[in-house]
Amino acid sequence: MSLTANTILVTGGATGIGFALARGLSERSNSVIICGRNEHALRKARAQVPALITRVCDVTNPESRRSMVDWLNADHPELNILVNNAGVQHRRNFNEDGALEHIDQEVAVNLTAPISLIAEILPLLKRQPQAAIVNVSSGLAFAPMADVPVYCATKAAIHSFTLSLRHQLKAAGIKVVEMVPPIVDTGLGGGARSKGTASQQMMLPEDFAKDALVQWENGQDEILVGMSVNTRRQGEALFDRMNSR
Repeated sequence: MSLTANTILVTGGATGIGFALARGLSERSNSVIICGRNEHALRKARAQVPALITRVCDVTNPESRRSMVDWLNADHPELNILVNNAGVQHRRNFNEDGALEHIDQEVAVNLTAPISLIAEILPLLKRQPQAAIVNVSSGLAFAPMADVPVYCATKAAIHSFTLSLRHQLKAAGIKVVEMVPPIVDTGLGGGARSKGTASQQMMLPEDFAKDALVQWENGQDEILVGMSVNTRRQGEALFDRMNSR
């Protein structure tokens, strides 16, 4: 589909991959809305890209999410693309105490919130002549890192959900796209992301966004960038090698 003259919502769009995608989409003459929980981060993003529209929203909170959807219907009824990008990652060792710390939040941000947001925003998307839903998964959905097991599991679930959603919405004419990032140099994990990423060459968010947007424009349903091409191809065959450190 054309990536010009759309109205696009990017969740988690103030930092990392989300911000890089939002900037790239804005530069293509789209109206781009970014949402997130951190008002300071949203203001900082808009200071760098003044054309961005910002909305404070905790996508895991039903009331906050519903309020944003009502606002979109009222103020941006032309919205035709949703990019589910918000994500969190926590290291967990089930041999140790604290393995369940923040687990509900991790599952909610990465899995149940984007599914709920899709359901709530779908009536608006169905009113548009051309619409799309983009779910950001991860190369770790196919070849998991054992020290971030819940993160990998949620991304595998998003991959599976995206396949089913694409099938269900085909008749409605809504394009469903999966973006599969490799290891990208962002704040994901808050300084406690997978140890296995330390020895990997990380891609800059801007480089990821540039490649991903070109593939999106070319009509790819599954956008694979960098190392994610190999993790998608080899999948669990890479598990022992990736987790031998």
